[in-house]
Amino acid sequence: MAHGAETVKTKEIVFDASSALLHRGTGIGTYTRSLAAALKEQYDGEVELLLPLAPREEDLFCEGESEDRSQRLGRFLKENKARLCHIPQNGLGLPAEKVCLETVTVHDLIPYIYPETVGRGYLREFLGAMPTVLDRADGVITVSQAAKGDILRFFDYPEEKIAVIPEAASSRFRPLPGAETAAFLRERCGLEPGFLLYVGGFGPRKNVKGLLCAVSLLKRRGLLKKKLIVAGRLKREGDELETVRDALGLADDVIFVGAVPDRELPYFYNGASLFIYASFCEGFGLPPLEAMACGTAVVTAKTSSLPEVVGDAALLCDAFDSGDIAEKIAAVLKNDALRRDLELRAVKRAACFSWEKTAAATFAFWQKLMAGKSVSVTSS
Repeated sequence: MAHGAETVKTKEIVFDASSALLHRGTGIGTYTRSLAAALKEQYDGEVELLLPLAPREEDLFCEGESEDRSQRLGRFLKENKARLCHIPQNGLGLPAEKVCLETVTVHDLIPYIYPETVGRGYLREFLGAMPTVLDRADGVITVSQAAKGDILRFFDYPEEKIAVIPEAASSRFRPLPGAETAAFLRERCGLEPGFLLYVGGFGPRKNVKGLLCAVSLLKRRGLLKKKLIVAGRLKREGDELETVRDALGLADDVIFVGAVPDRELPYFYNGASLFIYASFCEGFGLPPLEAMACGTAVVTAKTSSLPEVVGDAALLCDAFDSGDIAEKIAAVLKNDALRRDLELRAVKRAACFSWEKTAAATFAFWQKLMAGKSVSVTSS
């Protein structure tokens, strides 16, 4: 157990980890689960984790409408005399009544920047709630300098109350033996290592259509020697992208493998010769970092947070130009020395991030806030 100079008692800090279950499979769900696990490992007894695992906790925090959960959370905070409560899912789900210090993780303001890429229900909820969230929040954690800049651009929130604390790739994302990777991929879906890879969502913001157009350009120029594997939960957008793939004549070149369980993802990253993530906007952008932790070369967009995440360990492309995406892919495919250099840089860069560091910085942020000190820090 880690202790600072001043320790706090059980339940003085309450971390609402319900998103670990409610938003499983999303970036927010991964963040919540990973941070909660690291907090438990390092600060067990000093931070109360409201994990919706036991039936009693699930009844209390996960059933019913969000308003009911907010009321129940408020009652829990009162009964346990909490000094601080943290809401990691963009502050959505704050207690109905403010009874202690409140801090939130604001991952991004994409509904403000690209409202057309967000579902109507979530857009309405986010835009309606965020002014209140930031009006109530005594401190804000965000996951990148880019996201911090967006908060300051759209809201008159005190900069000294914002802490930039990045995410990290799970320790399961690491280089694996080639023979083990190849055997798993052959058995799992008949794949041979050496493919191009995309992992993530299929909403318009993710720009998978732009990636497909880039692959089409490569094929027309005779430069496409590898298949593109697309991994992610297939919903309506995925079905539409399969139609785009077929219209571009890529039915034999692009394979949609559907959702891949977390435990299997390291094999896909390790099996790829190149990972491409040409998203228009990200609060952080975890998939490129996961790929890098596995020692895979990465091409990603030079937009929003992605350049600060990958540093000098990836090639940056113009996400709004399929031609440039194609050129960056081709540059890696044609140059083995460049690919190997990116692979070496990737592992070193990914090692700069860990959930242990994130948990330590988050706990320090809470302690500073409770002590009335400035919390504007950057963790790396």
